[in-house]
Amino acid sequence: MSPKLITILVLVAIAVFLFSQSLFTVDETEQVIVTQLGKYVKTVPDPGLYLKIPFLQNTEKFENRVLQYDAAAAEILTSDKKKLVIDNYARWRIVNPLKFYQTVRSEAGAQERLDDIIFSEIREELARHTLTEIVVENRNSLMQTVTGQCREKAADYGIDIIDVRIKRADLPSGVEHSVYARMKAERDRIAKKYRSEGEEEAVKIRAATDKEKTIMLAESYQLAEKLKGEGDAGAIKIYAEAFEQDPEFYAFVKTLETYEKSLKKDTTIILPANSEFFKYLNTK
Repeated sequence: MSPKLITILVLVAIAVFLFSQSLFTVDETEQVIVTQLGKYVKTVPDPGLYLKIPFLQNTEKFENRVLQYDAAAAEILTSDKKKLVIDNYARWRIVNPLKFYQTVRSEAGAQERLDDIIFSEIREELARHTLTEIVVENRNSLMQTVTGQCREKAADYGIDIIDVRIKRADLPSGVEHSVYARMKAERDRIAKKYRSEGEEEAVKIRAATDKEKTIMLAESYQLAEKLKGEGDAGAIKIYAEAFEQDPEFYAFVKTLETYEKSLKKDTTIILPANSEFFKYLNTK
């Protein structure tokens, strides 16, 4: 092989190497900044194949996907002086690669910074609230407040905090039983209060019902007596009219009714023979 051919091959190899060093790719999951001798040149946010100056320019790649921050559980103190073990996590993204590179450099540096920001905000916010508010009542609103505060501080590092959440909130093992006992006692007190109020209301309802019952019975009795009196008056009127029409027949019918009611089976009555009771039984 001639020296000229060797030289051409070497030059071609060098050209190929230089050309390969001038190309770089950006994946769909990445975003890239280009620096020249340590100075920022440009940001490449979109995927594709790009050119750079070999040896003079370098690329720094960063994630374009949502990342997760998962902190170790730590103790915080609530406003009612209760200790609570909080295990929290957050979701975040790199939204400004240049600022991110200039301040924290890498994801490891970002995790350290997020440790300071998120735990500090959670501790300060939860310290303003009671244990019950944190665990039962206002957790979502508290986390929204913490997320907003963390997002504002993390923006200085090119980071967007999407969401901060409490994964688990536990009592320290040493005070767990005493806290549960106090919570149970409080619930028992509230339950007794509700039962007492219910019994008081029941007594009122029963008293009102008894009163209404007494009034209804009195009114019913009054109406019954009235109707009975009207019926007796009507009967007396009918009897009087019947008596006026035929006194003898009326006396006969009434006497027969008396016989029917008085002379039951196996009944013995001893009266004088000339008694009016036997008037219609005597035959001549």
